[in-house]
Amino acid sequence: MKSKLLLTVLLLCTSFAFSQTFDVSGTVLDGSGLSLPGVNVKVKSSSQSTTTDFDGSFKLSAVPKGTIIVFSYVGFKTQEVAVSGTKITVKMTDDSRSLDEVVVIGYGTQKKREVTGAVSTVDSKTLDLLKPARIEQALQGTMSGVNVTTQSGAPGAPLDIRIRGIATNGENRPTTIIDGYVGDLSLLNPNDIETITVLKDAQAAIYGTIGANGIILVTTKMGKKNSKTKISFNSYTGFQETSRKLPTLNATEYGLLLNESYANSGKPIPYPNVSGLGKGTNWQDEVFKKGVPIISNDLTISGGSEKIAYSISGSHLDQEGIVGGDKSGFLRNTARLGLTADLSDKFKLKTNVIYTYFTRNTLNENGLGSVLFNALNVPATLSPYDANGDFTLVPNTTGLGNEIINPLAQIANTYNDYNYKKLNGNFGLDYKIFKGFVLSSSIGFNTSNSESKTFGKQISYGGKVFDVQRSSVTQGAVNDNNYSFDLFGTYNTKIADKHNITGTVGTTIFKEWGNGLYATGFDVPNNSWDFADISLTKGVSATLTNSSYVYDQRRLSYFGRLQYDYNGKYLLSAMLRRDSSTKFGPGNKVGYFPSFTGGWVVSKEGFFGDSKTISFLKLRASYGTLGNDQIPNYGYLGLLSGEATYVFDGTLVNGTATGQVPNPDLKWEEAKKFDVGLDVNLLNDKISIVADYFIDTRKDLLIPNIPVSGITGIGAPGASAPTLNAGSVRNSGVEFAIDYKDKISDSFSFSIGYNVTFLKNEVLEVNNGTGFIEGGAFGVGQPAPSRMEIGKPLGYFYGYQTDGIFQNQSEIDAHPSQLALGANAAPGDLRYVDVNGDGVIDIKDKTNIGDPIPDATMGFNLQLNYKNLDFAVYTFASVGNDMVRNYERTLSDANRLDYVLDRWTGEGSTNTTPRVTTGATANNVFSNYFVEDASYLRIQNVQLGYTLNPTISQKAGITKLRLYAGVNNLYTFTKYKGFDPGASSGAPVGGGIDYGFYPVPRTYLLGLNINF
Repeated sequence: MKSKLLLTVLLLCTSFAFSQTFDVSGTVLDGSGLSLPGVNVKVKSSSQSTTTDFDGSFKLSAVPKGTIIVFSYVGFKTQEVAVSGTKITVKMTDDSRSLDEVVVIGYGTQKKREVTGAVSTVDSKTLDLLKPARIEQALQGTMSGVNVTTQSGAPGAPLDIRIRGIATNGENRPTTIIDGYVGDLSLLNPNDIETITVLKDAQAAIYGTIGANGIILVTTKMGKKNSKTKISFNSYTGFQETSRKLPTLNATEYGLLLNESYANSGKPIPYPNVSGLGKGTNWQDEVFKKGVPIISNDLTISGGSEKIAYSISGSHLDQEGIVGGDKSGFLRNTARLGLTADLSDKFKLKTNVIYTYFTRNTLNENGLGSVLFNALNVPATLSPYDANGDFTLVPNTTGLGNEIINPLAQIANTYNDYNYKKLNGNFGLDYKIFKGFVLSSSIGFNTSNSESKTFGKQISYGGKVFDVQRSSVTQGAVNDNNYSFDLFGTYNTKIADKHNITGTVGTTIFKEWGNGLYATGFDVPNNSWDFADISLTKGVSATLTNSSYVYDQRRLSYFGRLQYDYNGKYLLSAMLRRDSSTKFGPGNKVGYFPSFTGGWVVSKEGFFGDSKTISFLKLRASYGTLGNDQIPNYGYLGLLSGEATYVFDGTLVNGTATGQVPNPDLKWEEAKKFDVGLDVNLLNDKISIVADYFIDTRKDLLIPNIPVSGITGIGAPGASAPTLNAGSVRNSGVEFAIDYKDKISDSFSFSIGYNVTFLKNEVLEVNNGTGFIEGGAFGVGQPAPSRMEIGKPLGYFYGYQTDGIFQNQSEIDAHPSQLALGANAAPGDLRYVDVNGDGVIDIKDKTNIGDPIPDATMGFNLQLNYKNLDFAVYTFASVGNDMVRNYERTLSDANRLDYVLDRWTGEGSTNTTPRVTTGATANNVFSNYFVEDASYLRIQNVQLGYTLNPTISQKAGITKLRLYAGVNNLYTFTKYKGFDPGASSGAPVGGGIDYGFYPVPRTYLLGLNINF
């Protein structure tokens, strides 16, 4: 009896233990110990779930002991915790490279493990560390296959993005899609961006005629549902300075060198006594400023309820220039509203509207006669100001030419103003018609207005080309608009639990229109910027003083995509887009752009086994056709956009004439893109590797100014030769990226990333009548130094090859004559190579002497986290790119860089730098003497941050408080003599010619991030 009673008691206790439940509450933290709102908290194998609130807190009712709770959040590894009590604290582990991460691919998304195209992504965490003033800077070195070059380091100056090389001599910029509509990447506030995804291969064919140069997809930040209002304030302030100064000659060195130069020509020396010259004026110190301010502030308010999520933000950036101060300044303000709302179980509304306003002032930054060009060439013997306190005039002599002026006077007399306002965004509506099928519609829009004003002050620089005989003011007003309407349906279904099918069919309507007006008025009252307005000018000009334009273009597109995967193992995707555009002639308005991609997840095969080393392995391939229509409007029509002078009743009258010669057969550029790739994850996803081999062949290049008969009047003002489809270029290469991410302990974690791209560029065809296209400029009056020609890299440098220095007359006598280059050679002159072996050095000996396209680009990035400290370093390298040294005026009396101190002074003295002389020589013709290896390694960003312990900051109602210090553009390692080896004018032919590029500043930052 006692034994039965005891057994009954034990059974009751056991039953009670197994049926015991808890009301479980807890907190979810991120890797740094901060509260993490919006985390999905779900009871495993149950429908019971919730999300963490603003404080990272959650609560679940009546949860049995031992139950598994699953915590999941985008960007973090999913964690499972068994219930053992009423309180749970979970620390999420960062997993930004998870295979379940969602990637935007255009008109849809895919999990990273399912992507079959070549795709690279930069997230908001990287943007937070880089702190770029312009978003394009964040793409440099962070993803393979993407190269970003600066046209100028001045505030607000444009940057050029090239994806997998330069493929056309026309427009090479990729198309940016912001939340589904065509937008401008450069105008966005970096803190508004969630992710940037770059489509590099045939997967971009879903965008048809705008996809050939690659697609950049931008997703902006949105609020999270079921979360309290979150306020985020980010601020940094800093100062800027030049990252480099060039070692020019001081006054004494200049005087001694000039004396030698005159003496070598048998002329009286200009400085009989150099002992009193001293160091003179360092003109770079005069034009470059130190401690130049930059300030950035932005505020974001986000949150959401059960059906609505919102994000409201505003930003302010104010940056002065290291040359010219506020005369080279940039100010940008933005405001943004993002909203998603579940109108019902079937309807979902989403909208994103951005307003941008910026002003920018500019100097003559690049080209012959730029401010830095003058700072390098003005002799150090001249002082900035004369005895009266006025700007010193640079003598107008043969030895100094008529282009070199006092750069301080140039800055002081530069007056311009440009302001720009833009409103853009989209409104979208998703309708779930039935299970698996969603109909999406979106209207995107851009509308902008800009005003510009430039004042030409009446001034004399002493008989220079920059003298202004009559004051004038030029004003412009431009209005640009576009809208797009997308309507597409997406159907998802699963058959027999293994066959996953997604189909997308849709249409896009795009319209772009606008107008511009420019006018010039003369004789500005008081010759002053304060009165620089056309309404106040009364002067009359004999030439045309105003111009205007209007444009309207449209595109109608249909597209479809079918995606299939079998059990996540075999992946296929096929796309087709049909575009119809008003940019092309009647017979070529329509283009078809198909593409195919496929993938094989080898690691899911049974024969692969359960590898402890390789956790994921995928092979993929793609091939397709994309288009490029980024050319001027109406190239197939004859328009009255030119100028002409007519005689009426014996009087000359200004009028209009035909402009560009029309070509009704214009059609799309076509890009045939082929890619094979490999994605590998190792050691439980700690290491990820991505490798690609690609071939991009661009056909039917839209080449402007094809030579035609002069009878057509192509030399008249406003007229030009026609644009034809007359060329082909191929880019091929290899991309490789490896990332290693690990957490050593609760206190220490790190991330290391390396990527490299090897690229080969070759012109396959140029059908313009001459077989080549010229571009760029060197010196004054010399032939164009850059070419596009069959069998050569696009934009290669075409000039003479040198072979050292003539040491004596006997070497000259034994060498072919160089008289055809402009002068007989003398000991100490450059020796040119007789390339064709005909016994004379002439134009037939010009050859390939370098090209500006790098053989390889790479990035190395490091992030460390130790307790509350974080540290990051981002670097970028370019190898094999050449640049032309054209910032030195080849005049006898201009200043020089100090390498000329190692010039030839007698037999055996040197074999690299020629003698100095005022006499006639052939040393200044374009040759490889002026072409330098511009390979470089740049430390782009270094940042050290400290996050205050959350237990302390939360007492003040602050969920996160982070302080940081950083340096952007810390140092560049290079042998190139110029300011910036990574700069380019952006021109495909002639872009690598350095006229004195305004360097990207080194910026020291102190910043603050606060979340409430």
